[in-house]
Amino acid sequence: MAATWWDPKGPMAALHKFNPLRLSYIRAQAAAHFDLDPKKLDCLKGLRMLDIGCGAGILSEPLVRLGASMVGADPAEENIEAARAHAEATGVSVDYRATTAEALAEAGEQFDIVLAMEVVEHVVDVPAFVETCADMVKPGGLIFAATINRTLKSFALAIVGAEYVLRWVPRGTHQWDKFVKPEELELAFEDAGLDVIGERGVIYNLIADRWQLSSDMDVNYMVVGSRPKSKGKVS
Repeated sequence: MAATWWDPKGPMAALHKFNPLRLSYIRAQAAAHFDLDPKKLDCLKGLRMLDIGCGAGILSEPLVRLGASMVGADPAEENIEAARAHAEATGVSVDYRATTAEALAEAGEQFDIVLAMEVVEHVVDVPAFVETCADMVKPGGLIFAATINRTLKSFALAIVGAEYVLRWVPRGTHQWDKFVKPEELELAFEDAGLDVIGERGVIYNLIADRWQLSSDMDVNYMVVGSRPKSKGKVS
């Protein structure tokens, strides 16, 4: 699907609708944590960020426009090719790499903010993946994860509804048994030496035709963690 990532009416239409909320949440949390002015157009200037599983850069590009120095990583070469082509066409500078989180961590890469958005529910070993991502967060830095809760409600809405009824995403995109409960993700964060400093549910408002933050974490949700400046990983 690499060629259709940037089509707002294509297979990634739901992600395009979700993107403004993700951006707003990341900007607000980062500004508060790093004492930045969220009203500035380049409010993320000076922050080095990593977008794990960046696809064709739907999230990476607007973060660069907000001032961030961006590395977009995806193991699919086709996605990275599409991302580079789009960035070149739009004049946005993103360091796109066809690689994995593990390879970046082994290379000793460090970032102010690491993003794992809509990725956790696709990995084989969640605690190991979180630990790998946490290793790349600078002391005092942040990590964001957006994923799907493992509930009957998420099966009904995220799989039956989104894949088979509304066809927001291709069938087979998700496996319900790989969805991650908030307490499981929080434990993985804590075991990796991170402090959970925020979590919010995300729901789709059919009337307004947009995603919005909510206290309801039964389906989609986001978690923010920070690496303390004086603490390492829990042994």
